[in-house]
Amino acid sequence: MEGMESRDDEEAEAAAMRTMGSYGVAVRVVEEAAEEILLLWAIQQPASRRQNEFVRHSSLSLRLDACGHHLSILQSPSSMSTPGVTGAVMWDSGVVLGKFLEHAVDSGRLVLQGKRVVELGSGCGLVGCIAALLGADVILTDLPDRLRLLKKNVEDNVDEGNARGSARVSELTWGDELDAEFIEPSPPEFVLGSDVIYSEGAVKDLLFTLRQLSGCHTTIFLAGELRNDAVLEFFLEIAMEEFLVGHVDQTQWHPDYCSNRVALFVLVKKS
Repeated sequence: MEGMESRDDEEAEAAAMRTMGSYGVAVRVVEEAAEEILLLWAIQQPASRRQNEFVRHSSLSLRLDACGHHLSILQSPSSMSTPGVTGAVMWDSGVVLGKFLEHAVDSGRLVLQGKRVVELGSGCGLVGCIAALLGADVILTDLPDRLRLLKKNVEDNVDEGNARGSARVSELTWGDELDAEFIEPSPPEFVLGSDVIYSEGAVKDLLFTLRQLSGCHTTIFLAGELRNDAVLEFFLEIAMEEFLVGHVDQTQWHPDYCSNRVALFVLVKKS
């Protein structure tokens, strides 16, 4: 009897793990939004962890080694005083996602060379720059008033001499109909976002845009700061209606860039 129960447990555990999209490693499938939130907060205890472990919001730039290059990402700390503006500085989730991509490519779990990538809410642009250095053709996007800093960082960190891929900046407002450049001749292979799940008011617009960008071969990676459990639960509940959602365990992240204040998810559109 005990042997049968053990086999049942193993089968249930295996059923909860699967590969998703173009990411070559099995991840834990998120089955219930409320249960996922309880699990994350119980295991990672974000409130008791150090905030901004990899970034300094008071600094005018973030320096980071990635993909064999010394990146210098300009920030605008003074813009943080403007209500609703958070993309003028880097957050840990962006560093975690960027270094995760580098580690996944180096480990053979992910191929970005020659792939079309759209980054949402690019902010300072670190994640999109790293994706371009890893060989992707990236469109970094944000709201119109946030593009100047983003363009400067792309120009300073990605050029034909050091990038295996390419990077360009374009305006994109979540919830609006997409311009053809984002989905033609086909949807992008990857969509990236860091710290994009921050308010209930933005969730529906974000998901509208994710649905528009996603084809049957699109893989989405979203990293976020664990600040507000209600907002994340709201996002997961709605997202799971149309997407399979997987939680990427920290054992799959870059070993030097892990934070218990950050969660990383992979999403693919349900067939």
